[in-house]
Amino acid sequence: MGGERKVYTLAEVSQHNHAKDCWLVIEGKVFDVTKFLEDHPGGDDVLLSSTGKDATDDFEDVGHSSSARAMMDEFYVGDIDTSTIPSKRKYTPPKQPHYEQDKTSEFVIKLLQFLVPLLILGLAFGIRSYTKTPASS
Repeated sequence: MGGERKVYTLAEVSQHNHAKDCWLVIEGKVFDVTKFLEDHPGGDDVLLSSTGKDATDDFEDVGHSSSARAMMDEFYVGDIDTSTIPSKRKYTPPKQPHYEQDKTSEFVIKLLQFLVPLLILGLAFGIRSYTKTPASS
């Protein structure tokens, strides 16, 4: 290889995303893994699903051996222009209007559901005892 390394943009690397032409970006380097697709222990789908993005996390999550890392040298084609890789952003849910339910009315309803039957029961006992004439002896 010459003294100067080829630098690719993510858009350029992303064009190599199928079984006949498969490039990956791992740790800031670009690898042409097309010839390795059939031999990859995890299958070619694993490699193909990592195209078009920085696959470093995918590569590291698996825990590749030192021999697998050494094997990567033969597939090296250049470096990635890191400014073309989108920065990782934490997922933030879409903004939704805040729904503030009036808890006061809910509390009043529950209170009335409890008190009204008690009041009716109390009133019934009151009327019954009021209308009951004392027994004459």
